[in-house]
Amino acid sequence: MIYKIYPLLVFLLLSFGKDSKNTSELKTATTRSIAKVEKKLTVDAKIENIYYSLNSNNFKLPELKSFSEALKGFYLLKERGIIQKNILTLVDFSLSSNTKRLWVIDMTTNTILFNSLVAHGRNTGEEFATAFSNLNSSFKSSLGFYATGEIYQGKHGASLRLDGLERGVNDNARERGVVMHGADYVSESFIRDHKRLGRSQGCPAVPVELTDEIIETIKDKSCLYIYHPSRSFTMEERLMS
Repeated sequence: MIYKIYPLLVFLLLSFGKDSKNTSELKTATTRSIAKVEKKLTVDAKIENIYYSLNSNNFKLPELKSFSEALKGFYLLKERGIIQKNILTLVDFSLSSNTKRLWVIDMTTNTILFNSLVAHGRNTGEEFATAFSNLNSSFKSSLGFYATGEIYQGKHGASLRLDGLERGVNDNARERGVVMHGADYVSESFIRDHKRLGRSQGCPAVPVELTDEIIETIKDKSCLYIYHPSRSFTMEERLMS
């Protein structure tokens, strides 16, 4: 297995003679590198197994890449005790706002519970989301991992507070009033009339008719991940300790 997957590492190890004082250090470094890569391969294989065994409930599956990133963060946040529920919400902002790009997944049963339209901020883009911000009054969406909070009654009715978990990326969410709420501009009829979905002031707004069900399902410390391919860091680099 090692010789097939890691030929360069093995070559470097065998290139050092027995008398080289660096051999021991190289062996240690090689062993650690191999263990790290094998762990990654194991995690990736586990995630693929989960992905291909998802009960779609007749909904379209998310893309494997966005799901993989979301699930890695979900596991890490669960391990740290930052989230408590086995519910993962994935929003894929690489997709057109005219498509259903929000998924709520029960990770206990590996079942997709909801697949819905979701709005991005008015200054984040037109049909596609392209610009993001953590600043007050930017009217832009913020990417990354969130822990869901409590439900309250706001100007849009029942709404769900969100706590951003990535420093400098979305950690101003609560201060900015970035919440999940329902909006009448998040609908197929709005798309037909305007050629694109409506936009929010930065909130991940969802269809009015699904709002109560979705926020009741994901409230109180579940994981919400808003994905876009413009960000690519390891989970440890991204998430606040």
